[in-house]
Amino acid sequence: MAIDVFSQISLVILIVLGVSLIMRILKQPLIVGYMIAGVIAGPFFLGIIPGIDILGVFSQFGIAFLLFIVGLHLSPKVIKEVGRISLITGIGQIVFTFLLGYFLATVLGFSPLTAAYIAIAIAFSSTIIIMKLLSDKGDLDALYGKISIGFLLVQDLVAIIILILVSSFSSGDFLGQISTTVLKGTLLLAVLIPISIYILPRFQKFFARSQEFLFVFSIAWGLGLASLFFYAGLTVEVGALIAGVLLSVSPYSLEISSRMKPLRDFFLISFFLLLGAQMTVGNIGQLIVPAVIFSLFILIGNPLIVMVLMAIEGYTKKTNFLAGLTVAQISEFSLILIALGVRVGHLSGEVLSLMTLIGMITIAGCTYMIIYSNKIYHKLSKHLSMFEKKGLRERKIKKREVDAILFGYNRIGFGILSSLKKIKKKYLVVDYNPDVVSSLEKVGVPNLYGDVDDEDLLESLSLNKIDVAVSTIPDFETNALLSEKIRSVNKRAIVIARAHTIQDALDLYKKGASYVLTPHFLGGEYVARMLSILKTDVKGYEEERERHIKMLKDMFSHGKEHPAVEKD
Repeated sequence: MAIDVFSQISLVILIVLGVSLIMRILKQPLIVGYMIAGVIAGPFFLGIIPGIDILGVFSQFGIAFLLFIVGLHLSPKVIKEVGRISLITGIGQIVFTFLLGYFLATVLGFSPLTAAYIAIAIAFSSTIIIMKLLSDKGDLDALYGKISIGFLLVQDLVAIIILILVSSFSSGDFLGQISTTVLKGTLLLAVLIPISIYILPRFQKFFARSQEFLFVFSIAWGLGLASLFFYAGLTVEVGALIAGVLLSVSPYSLEISSRMKPLRDFFLISFFLLLGAQMTVGNIGQLIVPAVIFSLFILIGNPLIVMVLMAIEGYTKKTNFLAGLTVAQISEFSLILIALGVRVGHLSGEVLSLMTLIGMITIAGCTYMIIYSNKIYHKLSKHLSMFEKKGLRERKIKKREVDAILFGYNRIGFGILSSLKKIKKKYLVVDYNPDVVSSLEKVGVPNLYGDVDDEDLLESLSLNKIDVAVSTIPDFETNALLSEKIRSVNKRAIVIARAHTIQDALDLYKKGASYVLTPHFLGGEYVARMLSILKTDVKGYEEERERHIKMLKDMFSHGKEHPAVEKD
C-alpha cells in the first residue's frame, strides 16, 4: 500500500512538472499549472490522485507555512511603512469590491451567506503572485510597485482577520464563539509575547550558529504554535501566523523566511492540486457563466476601483493604471477562505469549484496584463485622463525653460541632484509621486509633478533648449520615448537614461542616449576602479569609507532607505 501511494504521488508530481513546463512557456504563474494538474489527475480524468486525506494534510502544512512566512514579514516596522495611500487603497478596494460583488452574486441567484463569502473572496489579490511578477519586471522599486505591495499587505492583514472570524463561526453561537476565541487568543499571547521578547533572543544566537539547527527550530516553532492554537480551540492558520509575527522582530527573520519558502512551495502544491481535483467538472456548464462574469468583474472592475481611489489621492493616470492591474486576480487567501467555508459547513463544494475556476481565469489574465502593462497603457493612455485628478493638466502646460532636468527623484536621483546644484545649472525635478513633489517644495527644490509618458508634459519643458537630461525612471519604454523625443528637437543635449538589462541599455544607446545608467553593474565598476587606484592603501579605503558613511547618513536623513529584497 505504501508503494502504491508513493507511486501515485510520484506520478502526480510528474504531471505537475509537465503542466508547469507549459505554464512557464506561456509565462503563467505555476499556481495555475498546479490547479490544472489537479483537474487532470483528479477523479474526473486520470483518477490517480492519492487519498484526499493525504493531500488534505499536505495542503494544511502548505497553508501553515504560507501564513508563518506572511507573519515573519509583518513586523511593526513593516506595518508602519505601509503608508497612507496603501491603507486607503487597500481598505477602499476591499469595501467597494465587496459591496459590488455581493450585489452581483445576489443577482446571479446565490444565497446571502454564499454571496457574502464570494464577495469577500474576490476582494483579495495575491501578494505572492504580484511580487513575483513585479520582481521579474524589475518594478518592485517603482512607485506603483511600492504602492501595490503596500495595499496588498493591507489586504493580507484583512484576509487574516476574516479567516480568524470565519474559524470562530463553526458553532451557532457566533458572539459566544468569537468571545471565547478572543479570550483564548489573548491568554496565549499574554504568555507567548514575553517569551518571544525576553527568552527567545537569548537563545537565537545559539540556534543561528548552525543553519540546520535554525531550520529545525523554525519548523518546530511554527508548527508547534500552530498546534497549540489548534488545541486551544482556534485554528492552525491563526497559530502559524502568530508564530511568524512573534519571530518577525528577530534579526534572523529573513534567513528563516528564505529557508521556509521551499517547504511552503512544496506543500502548497498539494493545496492547489486538491482544489483542482475537487472541481466538479460534471457541472462545469453551470459554473462557466458565473465564473466568466465574476472573472470579468475582477479583471476590469477591481483595477477601476483602485484607479479611482488613487486618482482622488492625486497620482498620475499611468501610476493609477499600473497599480490597478495588480488587483486583477484573486488571492490564495480567497481559495483558503472558501475552503474554510466548506469545511465549517457554510458553503457547498460547488462554490469551491467556482472559485477555483475564477482563480485560474483571473490569475492567467492578470499575468498577461502585467507582463504587457506598458504596451497596454500606451494604447489606452488617451482614454485614461478621467483617472487623473483635475488640475494636474493645467500645472503641466505652463512652459518651463531650464538648463537641466532630472526625471525621477529617487535614491539615484538624490545624488544626481546634488551634482546639478554643484555645476550651477538652472535645474528642474520632474516626478510623478505627489509625496515626493511635496517634500521637494518644502526644501525649495524647483519641481514639476507629472508623468513623462504625457506628451503635454514633454511639450511644456522646452526640451530644445536644455543642456542635460537625466532619467532615473526604471521603465524602458519611458526612457526610450524620452530619448527619442529629446533627440528629435535637440541634438547637442546630454541625455542620461537608466536601464536594468544589457539589451535595454544597448537599445537606449540606439535611441540616442549619451550614457545609460545600469545600477546593477555600476557598483562593481566602481569597486574595480577603486581597487585599481587604491590597491592596498589602507588610508585610502578609510577615506572612501568615511565619504560613503556620510553619504548614506545624508540619504537616510532624507528618507532614502533601501527596502529589504524579497527572494523567491
